[in-house]
Amino acid sequence: MLSVALPRPVRSAALGPYLVAGLVLLFLGAFLIVPVLKVIQVAFQDPASGSFTLVNFQDFFNSALFRQSFINSFYVAAMSVVVASVFALPLAYFTTRFNFSGSVIIQTLAFVPLIMPPFIGAVAMQLLFGSNGSINLLLRQYFGFSIPFMEGLNGVILVQSIHYFPFILINLCASLQNIDRSMEEAAQMLGSSGMRLFRRIVFPLAMPGYVAGASLVFIKVFDDLGTPLLLNVNTMLAPQAYLRITSVGISDPMGYVISCILILFSIFAMWVSLQGMRGKDYSTSQKGGGGLSKRDLRRHEMLLCYLVILLILLTVLAPHLGLLLLSLGTVWSFSVLPDAITLAHYGTALSSAWVFIKNTLIYAGIAGVLDILLGTAIAYLVLRTNIAGRKWLDYIAMSALAVPGVVLGIGYLRVFYEFNLPVTNQPLATWWGIIVIALAVRRLPYALRSCTAALQQISPSLEEASENLGASKLRTIKRVVAPLMVSGLVAGFVTSFSTAAVELSATIMLVSSEADAPLAYGLYLFMQSAAGRGPGAALGVLAVIIVGLATYLSHRLVDKARQDRASIQQAGGQH
Repeated sequence: MLSVALPRPVRSAALGPYLVAGLVLLFLGAFLIVPVLKVIQVAFQDPASGSFTLVNFQDFFNSALFRQSFINSFYVAAMSVVVASVFALPLAYFTTRFNFSGSVIIQTLAFVPLIMPPFIGAVAMQLLFGSNGSINLLLRQYFGFSIPFMEGLNGVILVQSIHYFPFILINLCASLQNIDRSMEEAAQMLGSSGMRLFRRIVFPLAMPGYVAGASLVFIKVFDDLGTPLLLNVNTMLAPQAYLRITSVGISDPMGYVISCILILFSIFAMWVSLQGMRGKDYSTSQKGGGGLSKRDLRRHEMLLCYLVILLILLTVLAPHLGLLLLSLGTVWSFSVLPDAITLAHYGTALSSAWVFIKNTLIYAGIAGVLDILLGTAIAYLVLRTNIAGRKWLDYIAMSALAVPGVVLGIGYLRVFYEFNLPVTNQPLATWWGIIVIALAVRRLPYALRSCTAALQQISPSLEEASENLGASKLRTIKRVVAPLMVSGLVAGFVTSFSTAAVELSATIMLVSSEADAPLAYGLYLFMQSAAGRGPGAALGVLAVIIVGLATYLSHRLVDKARQDRASIQQAGGQH
């Protein structure tokens, strides 16, 4: 009897990973690979005959508007990396190199810009740094000149740098904390100190973190759509792709050509970051790094350090301050501060924009759950199985980083307009579920990295012990693996949720009616008119609060999960 009964569970256990891999690949193929390939196909297709052609690309480079848009996008992305580095380098170095009170608070405040959509910060920055903003009004009044902070491309660069510089800060701080301090001490013994020590020893050793953060900033800025649109800077690639598709139509080849160029430059940024690290050794001999040797500051050094930090924090937190003032002000025009304070904008935002908030909670919540399920499945298949081609699942999922949101939106429009919903007979591209899927695909790489990191910290011997005691593979994952991964799962969910809640690039292409629109689209609508900017700012403040609370809750849950995990491991060690 045993010889007859055993093969079935063995066979099902062997087929289980392949079944899961097939489902994951089916999802990624339908909602990532096919839309992107469709965009590329149409870019190389003759609109009349459907045959292969390079004429569309020739028309693109023959157009002065498109050539200028290409140059502007590259310039803005490159300069945003430079300006973001100016913000991030001092904060990272000061907080990891010197002993002074408030370093944790400083790093926390520096991460705040990430929880607000950059296009919302653009409106607040105009009121503070625009030609008739608070800063320039004061400069003209007391010094007789003004500075074009927000004129044309300058405004896009400043807003994007402020929003995305935490990517460099996070990665650079991690690299600085992993440097072997013995290398720094050796350089000091040989007479190197100050800026020479930083330039020749410290910064080169921290280069992997810097390059990782800088490449992320370049990619994010290059494909951002909302900020240039709100600042009325249309001569950039992402706005041109959006305007061509929405004005000319989804059959216009130029929108697809621009989308291909956006994908190529995203891949190019990743390739440059890899080439920058190739052939160089950044490893340290000390296990765990040890970080830079911290030293105490003299009184005048501490004052100078705090002055630089305060100036940077005031600049990077200016959009939040401006947004708060705009949400509370009655009229704010050609004046340093609003004329009066009111809470009416919050009442308007809650009454007229509740549907946006509700949709966002639903969409971002479902997208976060999807990302956790997919991320956990891919991580488990890659790390715990030996099925053929498992690493390609990871590569395909991570490739979503190189696909700009506007490109994914265009691909969904082109592919899913050809299919109708069974009941309403409406195009599938107009269904709100497509927005959810687009958000999930865009944020999958972040959740996947969190799930992978969490699974790597779990010893396979725990699963083997569970299975030796008679538990099935599914029960082991459910009762042993998932509880131990909870910190990574929560971190991945919150990262997906918080970033999906303010996603505009993909959703602006897919919203067919205001009833199905998420918060980011509602914010964009409000900010289109002067009368709607007060309620829009109030809605923006609510968005920041929602994302901030989600982030805070995730940290609490992660800390609790770590404590529970430590207790379980301690109890296991005692037994």
